Amino acid sequence: MYRIVEEGAAEAAAREALLDRAFGPGRHFKTSARMRSGRLPADGLSLVARTVASHRIAATVRLWHVALGDGIDGDARAALMLGPLAVDPSLQSHGLGARLMRHALAEAACRGHRCVILVGDPEYYERFGFESGLAGSLRLPGPVEQHRFQGFELVPGALAGASGLVRPTGAKAPPVVESLLALAS
Repeated sequence: MYRIVEEGAAEAAAREALLDRAFGPGRHFKTSARMRSGRLPADGLSLVARTVASHRIAATVRLWHVALGDGIDGDARAALMLGPLAVDPSLQSHGLGARLMRHALAEAACRGHRCVILVGDPEYYERFGFESGLAGSLRLPGPVEQHRFQGFELVPGALAGASGLVRPTGAKAPPVVESLLALAS
């Protein structure tokens, strides 16, 4: 049994260790990871699934504020970028990631967000409604396999006409938080 809750401030090291087990050390060099660097996740959208018995973190997901579009003519729009979603490798294939994903999307919708983008495995994320076509006219500030860049509309039409560069926005992490995260990695 697992309980999905907001991540606690003291759980950074456990979360980073889980991400290392799930993705390995190369995870820090990906374009989406570099976009998140130095930023705080969106309020209320840093979630973990804990085992009920031991309170151990079994899975994690975070959503981050981004702006879609170049903003030259006021066309930039607010969105969320999801990632990473990770389940402890010893607990995968039991539906925990899907449960956490559905919870995160529902929470984002409840908080008034309109759309979510991500870079991930299309076969996994399509079942939640993500589509590469919805992000087709957007680009990230670094290399990414375009078919893995996907969008999801929490509000129908929220990604219609979105084009241009995706930029990180939202609150910047205080320097002490960045230092602690670097040590935990």
